Amino acid sequence: MPHWWSRLLGGRSRTPSETKMAGSQSLFALSPLGTGPVTRKGFVALANEGFAKNPVVYRCVRLVAESAARVPLEVKDGARVLTDHPVLDLIARPNRRQTGAALLESVYSYLQTSGNAYLDAALVDGAVKGLYGLRPDRMAVVAGGDGWPVGFSYTANGRTMKLMLDTKPIPRVLHLSLFHPLDDHYGFAPVEAAQASLETHNAASRWNKALLENAARPSGALVYSAAAGNLTEDQYQRLKAELEEGFAGAVNAGRPMVLEGGLDWKSIALSPRDMDFLEAKNAAAREIALAFGVPPMLLGIPRDNTYANYAEASRALWRQTVIPLVRRVTAELSAWLAPAFEGAELVPDFDGIEELAAERAAEWQRVGDAGFLSDDEKRELLGFGRDR
Repeated sequence: MPHWWSRLLGGRSRTPSETKMAGSQSLFALSPLGTGPVTRKGFVALANEGFAKNPVVYRCVRLVAESAARVPLEVKDGARVLTDHPVLDLIARPNRRQTGAALLESVYSYLQTSGNAYLDAALVDGAVKGLYGLRPDRMAVVAGGDGWPVGFSYTANGRTMKLMLDTKPIPRVLHLSLFHPLDDHYGFAPVEAAQASLETHNAASRWNKALLENAARPSGALVYSAAAGNLTEDQYQRLKAELEEGFAGAVNAGRPMVLEGGLDWKSIALSPRDMDFLEAKNAAAREIALAFGVPPMLLGIPRDNTYANYAEASRALWRQTVIPLVRRVTAELSAWLAPAFEGAELVPDFDGIEELAAERAAEWQRVGDAGFLSDDEKRELLGFGRDR
């Protein structure tokens, strides 16, 4: 008997009892296809599996949040637009730890990952002296007798603090949320709508990683076809250990295997038609991008040529996702802070956004060519107010 095969068999023959005992042993096992319906997960789980571990979700959140946070804000006073105002100073430097852009970026990021974002106002002697962002997973609504919120409880490090909304001149907490059809208080995040696609994308990534670690190809079965029949328990365990130590893993990719003594290797391969997991992964990435309102072309997903070029895709991101989100957040922030700043109205200024420069130039050209309008009317249409 050859040395390698003799060593695996333990250098002895099998007894009938050992043959019977080894009859149920195998070198592979079948697992069910899938785990059933998708279980809805909370913010912490989705943040860990999505933003922290999925590059598509991470890029979508960062792309939307960073784009929205760099839109400058102005104060509208009647027909005038002011760029110097106390409320703008507050937003530019809301607290000692953050700039205004950093605070707003966290607000937009929380809206994308949680569906909720919270701002806490530091009130001193009836004036707003600072703004702080609060983590959504630490917040809980405190409902009044009529079911509407009268405050929030904030829990951190085992301690809970009540933040009530009856403070002056403004409620202490601003709760921003995205529409949720089944919840009266909390919002619905895009990452929740994309949960099934997120799990598919993560599963495909784990599959690819495991495939690479296992010699970059699907596994197979080692068949013993000697006349005696089956392996003993000792022979089975020795053979299994030898395969795992000498042939499994990426470092052993391509290593030749010498089979003796009735052993035969049968590959278990999946054709691209049977399991095209790469295309499934790209399809899942497109669905994730769809939930966030990000054109797939901006994420580098292959075969996405829906837009004529990258510039058009970038403009679509701003028109369909960033601009509506910025206007909504700015309107709620303005309504919240207005009582403390003599009714000042915050408005976003999109004129300096490079991605919108072509559209803005076309609008100016169209208004400028309207000969039936006076100069003051043209200025008002463009948002500058009358010339005084």
